[in-house]
Amino acid sequence: MSKLREGNFTEEVTKHSVHTLVFRSLKKTHDMFVSDQANLPPGDPLADKVLSGIKSRAMYGKVREDVDRLKNMPDYQKQHQENGTENGENGAVAVYKPPNMMAGAVNSNQGTIATTNGPVGATLNQLAVRKAPAMPKPQWHAPWKLYRVISGHMGWVRCCTVEPGNEWFATGAADRVIKIWDLASGKLKLSLTGHVSVVRGLAVSPRQPYLFSCGEDRQVKCWDLEYNKVIRHYHGHLSAVYDLSIHPTLDILFSCGRDSTCRVWDMRTKTNIHTLSGHTNTVTSVLSQATDPQVITGSNDSTVRLWDLAAGRCMATLTNHKKSVRGLVMHPKLYMFASAGPDNIKQWRCPDGKFIQNLSGHNAIVNCLAMNADNVLVSGADNGTMYFWDWKTGYNFQKFQAPVQPGSLDSEAGIFQMKFDHSGSRLITCEADKTIKIYKEDDSATEETNPINWRPEILKRRRY
Repeated sequence: MSKLREGNFTEEVTKHSVHTLVFRSLKKTHDMFVSDQANLPPGDPLADKVLSGIKSRAMYGKVREDVDRLKNMPDYQKQHQENGTENGENGAVAVYKPPNMMAGAVNSNQGTIATTNGPVGATLNQLAVRKAPAMPKPQWHAPWKLYRVISGHMGWVRCCTVEPGNEWFATGAADRVIKIWDLASGKLKLSLTGHVSVVRGLAVSPRQPYLFSCGEDRQVKCWDLEYNKVIRHYHGHLSAVYDLSIHPTLDILFSCGRDSTCRVWDMRTKTNIHTLSGHTNTVTSVLSQATDPQVITGSNDSTVRLWDLAAGRCMATLTNHKKSVRGLVMHPKLYMFASAGPDNIKQWRCPDGKFIQNLSGHNAIVNCLAMNADNVLVSGADNGTMYFWDWKTGYNFQKFQAPVQPGSLDSEAGIFQMKFDHSGSRLITCEADKTIKIYKEDDSATEETNPINWRPEILKRRRY
């Protein structure tokens, strides 16, 4: 021991920069938790027992009281009660004689024959009249036209969102900049820089002056629009983050991305409440609503999942799509939503995800959907085509492709995201030619100038 104490240790400790040490620490943490990132910690059996006791008392307290009272009752009272019930079942009070339904039917038929002097077959046919199933006719919608092109971004415009007051909208692009534009004039109001990669998702909070953004740099940021600065970061995604959604009634944020998960964040505390895992490929889009299912996700594994937010579990998996699901949209009024992929646009009914119908015909890679309160559904594709649909019947009443910006290639005609403003009268599209295009309805169009040319298929409502 003394020799060890006396010995000089001349080995030098290698000094690393703080950046390297932090990166190594992050990598170790990632390796430690990547296998069970979605697993919740084990429950406390004592707490579970207390909770089940409180629930059983609250729900079945009265029943338990009756059972205990019967158990504590003397034998002669129990016997008296049993005898009483037997007498009630076998006595004259409980005798039930079912009515003769056929006799009544014969009498009524005879009565009608006597009054009308018609054949028996005629009256039976009158009783059994059935209406033929009628196909609903599509509602007439005015065609849409391009009325403004805004250029200002230096890269593909990937996402947009409209402010709840309907005065301005924000766009994010591959130039890593978030730009805020005036909706009425189309003029640039503000540019926000902070992301170090492509900005892929934006959302404005309806209750606080916050703008949320996410990107391929794995970051989810909260911007305070009173100071135009980042005030919160939400750390946890292991890869690029592709979409955002804000819960309509709770202070909860949803983000999804290339790590095949959808993460649920508490806005204020930045806590990762749930990690909704189950998809086997990139989660491309997420929706949220106030009623169950409160979270809906679409993924490149060609499934749509409906989630129970309270439990953090999947309620239903919709496997009808044959190819990757790239776009989701909620109906503003009905309890329904639509999903889009290269194969089809499909309509579903909440809460259990019942399939309603296919909207076929947009033969391209459909990236996004938008929906307004007038039952106009719009789909935008990778080749720059836009199809306008009547929601109820699935009638495609307009096909449109805007020319690309001068100087761009024809192949740069993709539409990445589209949103209606809150009035439903303006449609904003984010495009691959680095422009933002705004569309409105053609006021001069009428049902005579643009008639409905509707040829419904016989087997319209397919089963999948």
